[in-house]
This record gives sequence, C-alpha cells and structure tokens, in this order.
Amino acid sequence: MGLYVIASAKGSPGVTTTSVVLAGAWPVEPVLADLDPAGGDVALRYRDEAGAPLDPDRGLLSLGAGVRRGSGEALLTDHVQRVSGGLQVLTGVTSPSQVQGLGPAWLHLARLLRSDPEGRDVIADCGRLMPGSATVPVLQNADAVLMVARPTVEGLAHLRERLHSFADVLQFGQYEAVPVGVALVASYRDGRVAGDVQSILERSRLPVSVLGIIAEDEKAAEAIRLGDGHRARKSLLVRSGAEVAERLHRLGRPAPASQNAEWGVA
Repeated sequence: MGLYVIASAKGSPGVTTTSVVLAGAWPVEPVLADLDPAGGDVALRYRDEAGAPLDPDRGLLSLGAGVRRGSGEALLTDHVQRVSGGLQVLTGVTSPSQVQGLGPAWLHLARLLRSDPEGRDVIADCGRLMPGSATVPVLQNADAVLMVARPTVEGLAHLRERLHSFADVLQFGQYEAVPVGVALVASYRDGRVAGDVQSILERSRLPVSVLGIIAEDEKAAEAIRLGDGHRARKSLLVRSGAEVAERLHRLGRPAPASQNAEWGVA
C-alpha cells in the first residue's frame, strides 16, 4: 500500500487526465483520490457502473467527517465509488471553501490514505501545487510525488520555482526525503526532451528524476475525459502512461535493505 501524489506547478497540464491514465495502468488495483483544492473534476466527468451520476454524499468530505469523529470510524472503502470501467474513486470537493472546511483533518486523511487496510495504493490528484495549500500534509506523507509539466520555457520555470519552494516540505537532501519524479506532457516522438529536462533539473540542484513522457494525444485524452477509456486503450497516451506508472510505482518502493547492502548502498 502507498500514497502517490500527482500535481503540477502551472495550470492545465492535464493532471486529472494523467492521474486517470496512471490509475488505469497501475500494477495493483488503486484508488484514485480527487484532492484538488480548487475543486475536482472526477465526480463531474464520470458515472457509476450503472451509468448513473456518482453519489455526491460519498467522497472526500464524508471521509473527512469520519476522520473528525475519530480515526477508528473512518474506512476508505466506505467512501469510494466504482466508476464505469472499474476504477475505484474518492470524489473531491466542488469549491475551495470545502477544502478549508476540512481543516486539521488533512493530516489524518493523509495518513489514512497511505495505510489502506485493504492494501490498495492511492493515487492522489492534488491539482496545481501552491504554497500554503491545504494538501501539504498529503505531500509530506506521500511515498512519491509526480509533477506533471510541459517542457516549455514557462512550464520548466514554474516547475523549478515550485520545487525549490517546496524543498523543505519534501525534505530535499535529507534521509527521509519524499521521492519526486517528473512526467513531461510532450510529443512521444521527441526522444531527447526527457534527457534535456533532466540536465536542466540537475543544474538547478533539484534531486528529482524525469520518469518519462505523457504523450500528447488529444483524441485519447478526450475519450478518457468522457469516461470512454476503452476507446483510448491502444493509444500513445495510455501506452506512455503505463511506462510512467511503472516507474512511479518503483520510485515509491525503495529497494530492500539486503539489496541495498548488495549494491553497496548505506
């Protein structure tokens, strides 16, 4: 079980679509948690297995209410819903004011999401990462964080600035640092962009790894936004997402101590 955060430094790079693609390709059955402080899209986009709208009374807010009553009363399973296609989701809030209303429950929510008793990984769509965000406790408790960015001058500048501003939150340079990866929304044919961006990040002294490309494929992205994942199954978007999902999963699973010793790692 683990907690994996998906976020961006700049608006509209496709964080929710990327999160859905990663969840669909995840090595074990996950829960997709919509934690976007600006208001989530999952409940608006998707329907349940019978084609009906998702239950507005089950999701992040109901889980937060259970946490406030006492952690023993809050079970993730009671608040997730299964959408058409089989993915389990924890729907989010509809307005920023609802996020603030969760208050100190965020820390307990983060710990609960990281330790699902059913052993599921949680992929948390945290939307745009902003200083002072209510979801900071989720980042601090994550097994790994994936930043989604476009490899443009503006996109990379925002990415570097945001990573530097969150260096203390993510404990960069410390033993218990949260592993951070980057996924680039770009043409899948651009084989050099990942290495070029990795070099830029290294020159900026940021301890993060470029995990790969999320292929730009508007037709497939639209199908996923409409809940028609079957139509996008063989697309470049889904295939590239599967590669990133595997690498992100490994990033959050450190090698066993015996293997570290074998490789000479302290």
